[in-house]
Amino acid sequence: MKIPALGKFLLNWKHSRSVLPLLLRRIAGVQVLTACYTLQPEEMSFRFGQHLIKPSVVFLKTELSFALVNRKPVVPGHVLVCPLRPVERFRDMSPEEVADLFQAAQRVGTVVEKHFQGTSLTFSMQDGPEAGQTVKHVHVHILPRKAGDFHRNDSIYDALEKHDREDKDSPALWRSEEEMAAEAAALRVYFQ
Repeated sequence: MKIPALGKFLLNWKHSRSVLPLLLRRIAGVQVLTACYTLQPEEMSFRFGQHLIKPSVVFLKTELSFALVNRKPVVPGHVLVCPLRPVERFRDMSPEEVADLFQAAQRVGTVVEKHFQGTSLTFSMQDGPEAGQTVKHVHVHILPRKAGDFHRNDSIYDALEKHDREDKDSPALWRSEEEMAAEAAALRVYFQ
């Protein structure tokens, strides 16, 4: 990944940190730069498998990933993080895409747990049809959890498997675009 003006960034650390939308972290002795972008309402749609996603329901975009609210959440705050490139299977992602996806998932998890007053998180990825994947695009489900939200803790996986399969022909059971956009706007604030 080529970063413009990296030399100036390194030479003038304090000034650059104040003007560039970058996070610098140290992970196991390696410097990792993660770029964050502010979403503009007029941006083009995002591809999510066979679906086109409006920017109004996307609340985070990184260099290689994006996060969106769910049209039929299993629990309040159930969101998705996906690679920007429409990749059907996890094995087909580049190492850079994998790193970006999971860094974004970590950040998003922290935000939805706080925003929805969760005490824990469930991260889930269904990779392939036999694993329950219904959209042919890699995505991580992030669900804020609370004590007693399911009678049996692992029932959440049964709910995930069924949540977007039931009543496929009944969009009336899905959330409205306005409701989804309002939730995305509330979450977007945490990343600005």
